[in-house]
Order: sequence, then structure tokens, then C-alpha cells
Amino acid sequence: MVYVIDINGNPLMPTNRHGKVRRLLKNNKAKVIKRCPFVIQLLYKTENITQDISLGVDAGSKYIGISATTVKNELYASNIELRNDIVDNISTRRQYRRSRRSRKTRYRKPKFNNRVKSKKMGWVAPSIKQKIDTHIKAVDNVAKILPISKIIVECASFDIQKIKNPEICNKQYQRGDQLGFWNVREYVLHRDNHICQCCKGKSGCKILNVHHIESRKTGGDAPNNLITLCEYCHKKYHEGKIKLPEKIKRGIKFNDAAFMGIMRWGFYNQIKERYSNVSMTYGYITKNTRILHNLPKEHYIDARCISGNPSAKPLGFYFYQKKVRCHNRQIHKAKIMKGGIRKNNQAKYIVKGLRLFDKVLYKGVECFIFARRTSGSMDIRLLDGTRINAGVTYKKLKLLEPRGRFLTERRQSLPPTAKAVGSRD
Repeated sequence: MVYVIDINGNPLMPTNRHGKVRRLLKNNKAKVIKRCPFVIQLLYKTENITQDISLGVDAGSKYIGISATTVKNELYASNIELRNDIVDNISTRRQYRRSRRSRKTRYRKPKFNNRVKSKKMGWVAPSIKQKIDTHIKAVDNVAKILPISKIIVECASFDIQKIKNPEICNKQYQRGDQLGFWNVREYVLHRDNHICQCCKGKSGCKILNVHHIESRKTGGDAPNNLITLCEYCHKKYHEGKIKLPEKIKRGIKFNDAAFMGIMRWGFYNQIKERYSNVSMTYGYITKNTRILHNLPKEHYIDARCISGNPSAKPLGFYFYQKKVRCHNRQIHKAKIMKGGIRKNNQAKYIVKGLRLFDKVLYKGVECFIFARRTSGSMDIRLLDGTRINAGVTYKKLKLLEPRGRFLTERRQSLPPTAKAVGSRD
């Protein structure tokens, strides 16, 4: 499939006539804009004749499914893997900032009144904002190469309290577990009857602490991630001298459900401001459509069902895309070497003409640079993590595409005879 834009940059209908495209490029009547997906721009004026194209968007917290279809054919399909390292990076940055305050001779107090979220209404967490922006960018990328006539978005909503307690109703929603407690710590102590959950009071220590089962960075301050420990057991546990009972485990996480609840209207309202014909659908409709047409469960296939044309002829392939960070501004490693030397955190921005995440060709295989060394040795892999070569010289690599926000590789679609997940059979 070759995607075409006119001389003014407006998208036209794609084509499968590769011979004609080859002649256009040979006669300098078109030029290549992008390699994957393959996009050309015509260098002469032409009529803008288009068909109705419906774009289905299967929004999610980890993956996005995209499918653009007409009544008869699928024109574009992709799975997009979102970033999930924002919380870890911000927590690490906070750790470095706090240690720097005490390490420097001039102590600087934290200025909580200067936080951006205290100044702006409608503030959302950076991890959520980044994913919403990625959803919008994914739709924009398709709209640049296809004349989209309507967009249908599926944004699921979850009732977390209903998941925890199926019998909840009416005023019970306003009477949660922490009703009447000053803070989470007071609630956790009351829930555990002010008894150490490790030694059950046998240590004789009367000072009680609240302990994170998972680290605060990964588990947060949710009550099901906190337990009561006496100060003696708490200290011994962090020294590695005792272990918690096996029955103490972190409760169910609702990270993905909470994200979908927050981003649902934020994404939908922003996409409506950018495009005119936007509508919303629901997950149960998508599932029913997929089962009726006996389709396998994949994000891009769900997106095809969302687009309203589940019987459209599939492409036979789809684009797997991975969102990566654009910059790493950390200058030095956290660990200080002998002699007070602080090692640089990364190699040079460009090494032997290549950058991190550049798409290269090695022995007929298209792969990406996941690590580079100043000597010119590169670690090349596929997007699924398959390592092609851990230390190949740059002289054996051919640059195909410079890195961008999305790393893209073409993959074969599931066969139509694959068993549908969630079918009534």
C-alpha cells in the first residue's frame, strides 16, 4: 500500500499500483516523504477525488489500535505501544533533587507553592498527559496520509468501587472505607487493629509504622499497598534480616482502569476540537461485533470493528509502532566513581553518523539501534526485544530512516481463520 499526498500536502486515496508509483518516482513527478509507511508526494497538480474513510481508534492505557477503512477495504492498520516509564523517571528525578538539596552546602527548601499544578486548573499528571498526547498524535499521523471523513473512538469507563464491591449502590458510593479518618495512615492503623502484621506484637515494640508492600515508586500510597509494622520489624525488614509472612501481598491494582477514567473525556474533547466528525462508541458493542464476525482479538482488529466496517478486506499486514522518549537530559550517572569522578550518563548524541533508535539494515533485516558506543559498535534489535547483534560495527549497517517519535516496523496480520477470543463457542 502506497499513501499519496498532493503538491499542497493534502492526503489523497492510497494506491496499490506499484508500477505507476515507480514510474512517477523515476520521472521526477513524485518524491518519497516517508519509508514506513511508504508515503509519496506528487509534484504536479491533480484532482482531489476521495472516498468516505472511517477511522476507528481503540484507546487504551498500554496500547492503541488504529484502523482506517472504507466499506470494502482496510487502508491502514497499526498497533501503538505507549510509554509506561514516566512515573519511574519522575520519581527518580525527585529522588535526585531531594538528595541534591542536602548534599549542597546551601540548603534550599522545597517550594511547594511554585508547583505548576497549583497554578493551572485542569492539571493532569504528566504520565496521563503524555498518553493523551500520544493518542492525539497517532490520529494526526493517519490524517496526514489519508483523507479521513469520520473518526469513531472507543473509550472504556470503569466503576472501580463496583469492581471492589458488586453490591454497592446509591449513597454507599459516598461512604467509602476511609470515611471519618484524617488520612490514609490513620485508616491503615485502624484497619490492622493497631497490631504489627509481622510479629503480632511479640516484639514488644509499641511504636507503629506504615510500610509499603511495594515501593512507593511502583505501588503508590493506596491502602491495599500499606500494612502496619512495629518499628522493630520495620527496621529489621529493611536491613534484610526478616521476611514478611507470605500471606501479605499487595492488593489488586487499578492503574489502567483509573487512567481510562481520567483520560476518557480529556482525549475525546481534545480530538473533537481538532476534527469535525467525531463520535464515541463502547466496548461491549466492539466485542459483540468482533464475535459476530468471528475475528481474533487484536487492538487493530478491534479498531476495524470500531470503524464500522468489520467486513472490510484486511490489508494482510499492520504497522507496529512504539513510542519512545525524545531526549534524555540526565548528564551524569548517579553513582560516583573513585576520586569523585561522575561518569557521563550517555554516549554522544551522534556516533559515526548514527543516533539512538535509528532504523538500519543489517544482512537484509530491518532493525533499530538500541545502544551505541563511541567506538562505533552498535546493539541492534527488533521492537519486540529480539537481539540481532549485540556489538556490530557501524560499517556493516545501512541507515534506512532517522529516528522519530514512533519507531515503526511492518508485521504480518493474524490469519482470518484464527479463533476469536471471547466467542460464544
